[in-house]
Parts: sequence; C-alpha cells; structure tokens
Amino acid sequence: MRKKGTPKTGGRKKGTPNKVTTDVKTWLAGLIDNNRKQVEDDLSQLEPKERIMIFERLLQYVVPKQQAVSAQIDLNTLSDEQLNTIINELTKDLK
Repeated sequence: MRKKGTPKTGGRKKGTPNKVTTDVKTWLAGLIDNNRKQVEDDLSQLEPKERIMIFERLLQYVVPKQQAVSAQIDLNTLSDEQLNTIINELTKDLK
C-alpha cells in the first residue's frame, strides 16, 4: 500500500477506457445493428402505449436530459419599464 500523498504509479492512465467496457459496448452495438429488423418487427407488434414507453427509455441514450434552469432576477436592478413588462407577461392570461 502506498503512503498518502505519494504519486500514483502503474495502472491505466487517466482517460483510458476500460477494455472490458469497450468490448461489451462494441459487442452490444454489433448485436443491435445485426438484429435491427427483428427489433423493429418486435416493436411494431407492441401496443402503442408499450411502444411509447420503449421509445422513451431508449431516448435517454440518444438525447441528453435537460437540466432545470433556475433564473434569479434582482428586481432592484430593473427599470420600471422592465418590471411592467414582466408583470404584464405574468398576468396576461389572468385578464
């Protein structure tokens, strides 16, 4: 066991992918690619609700999830005109 604070020696370099992970990903990609028609046929046999659920699950691997955006506005820095615009936008459906 190395002492705390001594530099790391040996092993994989930072950023080098794990060989097993790379091999499994390559194998899975080939498996999916070679069975694309079968997967499409299987999907077409599902009920619409089930098909949508599968698409939703698969999308997470293609489209990144959006993060919630939290915007904080310092109302003291806005002009009266800007404040009125915000108020009008927020209340336009209430009229």
